[in-house]
Amino acid sequence: MNELNNKEMFYGNLAKQIWNFAEVGYQEHKSSALLQEQMKKEGFKVEAGVADIPTSFVATFGEGKPIIGILGEFDALPGVSQDSIPEKKSVGGIAGHACGHHLFGVGSMATAIAVKNWLQNTGQRGTIRFYGTPAEEGGSGKVYMVRAGLFNDVDAVIHWHPADRNSANAASSLANKSAKFRFYGISAHAAGAPDRGRSALDGVEVMNYAINMMREHIPSATRIHYVITDGGKAPNVVPDFAEVYYYVRHPNRNYVKSIWERVQKAAQGAAMATGTTVEEEVIGGVYELLPNEVLGRLMHSNMQKVGGYKMDSKELAFANTIMKTQGMADSDVSATEKIDPFSDERPGAGSTDVGDVSWAVPTVSCRSATWVPGTPSHSWQAVAAGGTSIGRKGMMIAAKTMTSTAIDLFSNPKIIADAKAEFDKRRGENFKYDALLGNRKPALNYRD
Repeated sequence: MNELNNKEMFYGNLAKQIWNFAEVGYQEHKSSALLQEQMKKEGFKVEAGVADIPTSFVATFGEGKPIIGILGEFDALPGVSQDSIPEKKSVGGIAGHACGHHLFGVGSMATAIAVKNWLQNTGQRGTIRFYGTPAEEGGSGKVYMVRAGLFNDVDAVIHWHPADRNSANAASSLANKSAKFRFYGISAHAAGAPDRGRSALDGVEVMNYAINMMREHIPSATRIHYVITDGGKAPNVVPDFAEVYYYVRHPNRNYVKSIWERVQKAAQGAAMATGTTVEEEVIGGVYELLPNEVLGRLMHSNMQKVGGYKMDSKELAFANTIMKTQGMADSDVSATEKIDPFSDERPGAGSTDVGDVSWAVPTVSCRSATWVPGTPSHSWQAVAAGGTSIGRKGMMIAAKTMTSTAIDLFSNPKIIADAKAEFDKRRGENFKYDALLGNRKPALNYRD
């Protein structure tokens, strides 16, 4: 791991560049170009714009089997721009790396390069493949890459995610489907001729009310979220257009499908009730993660060998200040030094398009402490810490863990065979992949 230790500052600087870019899904042109440039410099063959996504790419080095894939993300979230300080201070941007994907992409790239150098130095046969995967945050970028068959020949996939602690598990996640519902009505003067108007906003509000009433009568593990993205422009004008953006999640994709049908009926009923019309555009849809205990235990063992990290005095001062913000007062800063125990029952609270990858090829993940312990993801606190040495140190823990895991897979064919056997058993003989987002093309403008 000397190579990764020696290049920590180099990779940290690259991550900070992407942190500053803060580009949202399918608009990560600078971030993707920076990663591609580094991979080309390292001798990787880069294929850009795969799966009809301009910011996606696949970088390959080596030949023959096994083929080990490394996933890298680099999209930011809208509305959470933040300076790298422990007090809330927007820097005026429209987006921020509140899920740490600037670290995700660079840490995974560092892994791919370290494994490439190991392959060269040892003469080991095999292929390392780095996937640059855009728009994880709601855009389902990896789903299109799975659908295009880009993982069909891969033996195992490794990835990681920023977090507030260090762990490696055989974890699952929530399946998720999302869409924008657009209501169309008739404009009129809201006071002078209200009877002539038909409010598209009324359609949105009736739909939302119906969904909120429905919450009592759906499985308790379900999560439904929405935002009104357009509700009109002036109170004295009956709005002829309004839009609401919905997510539906559940630990099982089949429940997501059935609940989604009820959401669609609520939209249709709302349109009928308000004299409007409604259109639906599916934006994203992802499977739940398919756990793999063989790979999970291997990665956990490697993370234990790598270990955590201890904050220096400057980092502790940052942490102690930021922990006074909402929801973090009782957190244990020393969690960055520890590795959580292995678990094969850890439920997932979020969703990821890695889920679809995990149903195509045996997949494993770790999480490392790139944020102050207690920090929730998708928060300004996560953005702030991700732009400091705390984020960099956590990123390198993940890179070292993934590198060791990849080397083990290249060196021991039995691990791959055992992982594939478990994968086949969990997936089932009659499994047939059917993307939740259907046959639509990538929603390249979903953040516009």
